Amino acid sequence: MENNGQPRQSELHEIIDKEILNNGGEWASDPNCEGATGMTMFDLPNSQDNLISVLLPMNKIKDIGAHSIVEIRSRSTANGGDGKIYRGIVVAGPFHDPDGIRADAPILISTTINGAIFLPNFHGRVLVELLGELNEDAIMPPRFRPLPNSPVFVLDKEETANVLNVQGNVSLGQAIGHDSIDVCIPADKKVVLPRHTGILGTTGGGKSTTVSGLIDQFQKEGIATILIDTEGEYTHMDKATEAGNMKKLLSKRGIDPHGIENIKVYYPFGRETRADESTPSSEFNLKFSNLSPYAAADILGLTEAQFSRFIKIYDAAKLILRDLGIYPTRQQQNEVLDYDEFESGYPHITLSLLIDIAGLVLEKISVGFEWHVHNNFIRQGKQAIAKRIEVVAKGTDSETSWKALLGKLGQLNRTKMFDRQDDADIPYTELVKAGTVSIFDLSDSDSTLVNNIVIANLLRGVQQVQEAAYEDAIAKSKSPTPVVIIIEEAHEFLSKERINKMSNLFEQVARIARRGRKRWLGLMFVTQLPQHLPDEVLGLINSFVLHKINDATVVSRLKRSIGGVEESLWNKLPNLAQGQAIVSTPSLTRPLLVAMHPTPCKLLMVD
Repeated sequence: MENNGQPRQSELHEIIDKEILNNGGEWASDPNCEGATGMTMFDLPNSQDNLISVLLPMNKIKDIGAHSIVEIRSRSTANGGDGKIYRGIVVAGPFHDPDGIRADAPILISTTINGAIFLPNFHGRVLVELLGELNEDAIMPPRFRPLPNSPVFVLDKEETANVLNVQGNVSLGQAIGHDSIDVCIPADKKVVLPRHTGILGTTGGGKSTTVSGLIDQFQKEGIATILIDTEGEYTHMDKATEAGNMKKLLSKRGIDPHGIENIKVYYPFGRETRADESTPSSEFNLKFSNLSPYAAADILGLTEAQFSRFIKIYDAAKLILRDLGIYPTRQQQNEVLDYDEFESGYPHITLSLLIDIAGLVLEKISVGFEWHVHNNFIRQGKQAIAKRIEVVAKGTDSETSWKALLGKLGQLNRTKMFDRQDDADIPYTELVKAGTVSIFDLSDSDSTLVNNIVIANLLRGVQQVQEAAYEDAIAKSKSPTPVVIIIEEAHEFLSKERINKMSNLFEQVARIARRGRKRWLGLMFVTQLPQHLPDEVLGLINSFVLHKINDATVVSRLKRSIGGVEESLWNKLPNLAQGQAIVSTPSLTRPLLVAMHPTPCKLLMVD
């Protein structure tokens, strides 16, 4: 000891060494923390399940961004931890917090507003949502939370892509917040396309660009695509884009402008198309016999009384065809046994036949009314079918309902869409061939009624040929050709108001959707007014591409229909830039914010 009673320096060192030994030896950094971007923080009273706060040193803030995928290595057992490894995604931040004081401390406020320079040291903070616990290369639902002061590491590009499961043969775009990661879907697996897709967003959000870009890739992958184009804006997709801004975006992605191959445009009989003469195109008409009588009644908006009379003349038409030896023949008896009137119409029943029967019934019950028959076989066999007409007319004297029904059938007939030319029937078998792109240009129809009839016929006709093609491929041990039907302006076909009045039509669509999932037939609903889509339609959809949506009510409703989308993404939805979208699909680990690919083909501007 020194004279003043203080320990000598050597004795002081001995005391310190003993204290170090008593407390476990000289401190050494945890090797598990080497290279860590940040460390987990203690939980607070307002902490939430599955959300972890992570603190970042000042020099590490730039290494982590929104939507980064991280690995959290809970403190090792040697340091009193459990050694579990977790995966998570940054859902908020990075934020910047000053060291040692609050960001709203009076000294910071007073110096800032007076223009003084007072910048304390600061650190970063992010909020991480746990994706799961890593267990032998598989991610399991987390049972616990990472312990405080556990190291956090940002995964590299390849590891991030694997965690997000963005692999596939059809690329949607690049993940925002990640380093050049392409977001793809496996179009060759049933997990996505046959389970149906919704592309929703306001006008100008980029839906048409998304749709045309997908069609381009579908064609290259051998998928048969059928597009119902109500505005004609897709009729020039066989040509390369001419838009300067689109060319710049394509150049940045390494994509050359080009037209889509193997396109054919179909347009209604007697109407015009927006396609160029150089584009393969042809007129089409519809067979009324392809349309279920119940779906037809829904589309026509028949009242209960009118519907009752419609079914009567429909049943009478079946008997008249049999009486006149038109259908079925002896060889066709099995077809009649297999007929399901909820699925399709009765073979050989035409709209003009139903109109003639309704007119003859009205002639029977209305004094002074004379009907001029349209069909020669009815005119020639008028006496033979007289009893059928009497049976339908018996017990009814309501001329008003019959005239109303005849008027609605006549309105449908004036569209000139039905039973016009045999060589103008829709070639359904051609539509489902691999790599074909069939565009149905309805821009000159000027009628929602016509559009809905075309859609209903297409859905049923494509379903029939795809089921046959699927069974044939399976029997030959071949891979069936996937088919996607894209319905533009889907809200006009299946709106809330129409669903209430067209329950039979929706049930037919729902049956097609359910069967299509097994037979590689997928539906894609595109609309700028998602608020008009009923919950029944949203319930058919498993994959969503959400472009900008401003309406808070719509966003709130979509939240109830689409699971797994974090709140931070919902908050971004009203402010998304053109071409950006939230993608939610079963093939992805979680929904992602994506910069969708620009389209390489030409789109027409729609007023």
